[in-house]
Amino acid sequence: MHQFKELKVWQKGKDLVKEIYMLTHKFPKEELFGITSQMRRSAVSIPTNIAEGCGRNSNVDLNRFLDIANGSAFELETLTLLSFDLEFLNQENFKNLDKKINEVQKMIFGFKQSVLNAQC
Repeated sequence: MHQFKELKVWQKGKDLVKEIYMLTHKFPKEELFGITSQMRRSAVSIPTNIAEGCGRNSNVDLNRFLDIANGSAFELETLTLLSFDLEFLNQENFKNLDKKINEVQKMIFGFKQSVLNAQC
């Protein structure tokens, strides 16, 4: 069992959630139940799935939850691209988010690799 609060990937994911909430607060109100809601859910899914996986009793379960977290990160990346295309995000905010999302994706992959190597 891993102490998820000590994991940098979980911390970065949690920080990403806060940033997504702050940025989507400025999105058009008619998007509240559309892109805004979907971006928030996919962002929240990243650290929560990391935490849930860490609370499981096996690395097999942890890997499964890391896969879910990574899928949510890719979903968030797509929604960020769409938000930029729809001009809900300016170029500076888009580039900043894209960089942070990619960093979290790489960190999840690295964590997953370390868990897999520990099983061998």
